[in-house]
Amino acid sequence: MAIYYDHNAGTITLTTRNTSYQMKADEIATLLHTYYGEKTDLSDMSYAVHMMNRGLSGNPYEKGQTDRAYSLDQLPQEMSCFGTGDYRASALKITNEDGTWAVRLKYAGHKVTKGKYSLPGLPASYCENESAETLTVTMKDEESGVTIDLLYGVFPDLDIITRAARIENNGPGAKYVNKAGSMNLDFVTGDFDLITFYGKWARERIPERTPVNHGKVSVGSVRGASSPHYNPSAILCGRNTTEDAGEAYGFAYVYSGDFLFEAEKDQINQTRVICSIHPDDFSWKLEPGEAFCTPEILMTYSNAGFSRISNNFHDFIRKHIVRGKWRDVRRPILINNWEGTYFNFNGDKLVAIAEDAAKLGIELFVMDDGWFGKRDDDNSGLGDWFPNEAKLGCTLKELGDRINGTGLKFGIWFEPETVSEDSDLYRAHPDWAMTIPGRKPDRSRNELILNMAREDVQDYIFDRMADVLRSAPISYVKWDYNRSICDKYIATLPADRQGEITHRFILGTYRVLEKLLTEFPDLLIEGCSSGGGRFDAGMLYYTPQIWCSDDTDPIERLYIQHGTSFIYPVNTMGAHVSASPNHQTRRTTSLATRAVTAMSGTFGYELDLNKLDDTEKEEVKREVRVFKELYETLEQGDYYRLTTPDSDTCTVWEQVSKDKKKAVVNAVYHYVRANHAPVYVRLKGLNDDMQYRARLVEGHGEQYLSRFFKHENTLFEEGRTFSGRTLATRGIFIPAPLSEYQAWQIVLEEI
Repeated sequence: MAIYYDHNAGTITLTTRNTSYQMKADEIATLLHTYYGEKTDLSDMSYAVHMMNRGLSGNPYEKGQTDRAYSLDQLPQEMSCFGTGDYRASALKITNEDGTWAVRLKYAGHKVTKGKYSLPGLPASYCENESAETLTVTMKDEESGVTIDLLYGVFPDLDIITRAARIENNGPGAKYVNKAGSMNLDFVTGDFDLITFYGKWARERIPERTPVNHGKVSVGSVRGASSPHYNPSAILCGRNTTEDAGEAYGFAYVYSGDFLFEAEKDQINQTRVICSIHPDDFSWKLEPGEAFCTPEILMTYSNAGFSRISNNFHDFIRKHIVRGKWRDVRRPILINNWEGTYFNFNGDKLVAIAEDAAKLGIELFVMDDGWFGKRDDDNSGLGDWFPNEAKLGCTLKELGDRINGTGLKFGIWFEPETVSEDSDLYRAHPDWAMTIPGRKPDRSRNELILNMAREDVQDYIFDRMADVLRSAPISYVKWDYNRSICDKYIATLPADRQGEITHRFILGTYRVLEKLLTEFPDLLIEGCSSGGGRFDAGMLYYTPQIWCSDDTDPIERLYIQHGTSFIYPVNTMGAHVSASPNHQTRRTTSLATRAVTAMSGTFGYELDLNKLDDTEKEEVKREVRVFKELYETLEQGDYYRLTTPDSDTCTVWEQVSKDKKKAVVNAVYHYVRANHAPVYVRLKGLNDDMQYRARLVEGHGEQYLSRFFKHENTLFEEGRTFSGRTLATRGIFIPAPLSEYQAWQIVLEEI
């Protein structure tokens, strides 16, 4: 049992293995948030809620004559509302039919059910047995008739609590939801920092730590997608919290559209955190009897720093967000032709790459952009999802059969949500593009947005994609999305519902993905949005891996994958070994360095293998063998950041198998110096009482090893073992670099 109700105290307490979360309805039915943090007993925590006569803040009518200190403006609440006396950031804003914004929610009851709630039309975490529990708290505003069910999913063994809300209009007349918060979390004390993950194209999810001072700190997106600029996730932490010590609260939004994440510190040093659909670009009309569900947010707490936050999220996303066939099996090592050929290819050229790939142990060939319609550059053809047989020199089925004949599976690229003006689809249905009547549309890459808010557009996209998938032996789809939404208008909705477009667009995308996975349950879909522009838990519900960034430079990827690892597991990060010099930065790096970085991702290749010499091909063979050997530890193990990419010398990270019998330490040097100072790291996650033997895997030569053994380090001496406790307290010495951007992999195995 994870949810407890104390009839005498009126408290509802949610418990997981290491955390407690509590709420309580007070004497006038205000639902107070009383505690979230380190696990404690079931005591009533409301004694810590302090009220003082602040002046200028209103008193609810029920309290105004007897208690001038009581004010919603200072009470910690489970769901704050705009317009009834709470002047802080609010989670819910509703316009009534008469134009007023007043909604005052009061507790009206609750129920506890076995299993995990679901959300119609939206991705949400799931539980395949009844180990999870759902708390539904009903709140009502008697005057307007608005009813809200606050939904809490509790996963006791994983230290995860999820939240969402169902808003229903049970009153007369229409209501407009102008702000729909999935979470309102109030703290009565504490000085916090907020870690968010900012970025841009080819430089996504870089951690930034900002003090939450008086006022608001916020990040969000109004681009129609979660965006590369701000990821829909955050960590609220103590001012001194580190990777291994201190309090931290992690949040991940299970949504791929516009969002707003806010943290506000008020005048009496309380902190409020809210996550919602971004209100600047949102309004939803509810006729009487209609309901609206907010997206889900995942929450986790750690009293042991950021590493625990990360591993809680990693375990949860791997098992309770990602689903289907590809959740629990190793995904194929792939070769993508994009950086090898760009648009310049035909069927014979692709088959030649596949033949070389098969000899090297690669398992999947992915044909990227340029196989359909009139598509020899990015100015035309989007929307015409019909194979260009003249370019390919064969049918799609014939090409797929030839690829399969090499021993590789066959994958294909789509960008379903956009359309080129120079396309048969646009000429036939210009009204399907998202444009504002009387205005010239904004272009991006000479693309327009297909109006996925329309069901007829969704059905067309599904039908075309399904026809292609039925026509050839296709086992993988790369689903790309290469621009932000603007010029928002939909002719099928009236003026007072135009604020629904962006959310309906995302719901439409989810609907098409769900239909595809229903008909093609074995299909592996990799999400992409010019790289990592839509990397979120919502997309991971449909696409178990997402192309992490269009920047494939391994040194740049240290930053990108480091930031991504705070929330998302390694096996969701699309990562490839690409050509050198790199196509984005022109940096030259070794195959070993590119492989070490890409192995902390889904692992694959994106280059023309025909251009590699025999020595390089043997290196690729070895990398493929190493990845398969270390797969369970690299992709399913616990993840620890030992240094950061901003460190002076090198980036070091560690992955530890769940049984703690194996660990892989990865290190990539940022540069080489004469007489290089030693780099020491203390290992994490090992069993103190196990004995481990160390060996080097990547990026070394026999001549250096001989010198290294004799003079520099005894870590790898034959027969030498070390306890997990020793490796955690004394640490290890990373071998010095032989060349710029040197990479090392060190494997520690229990004996």
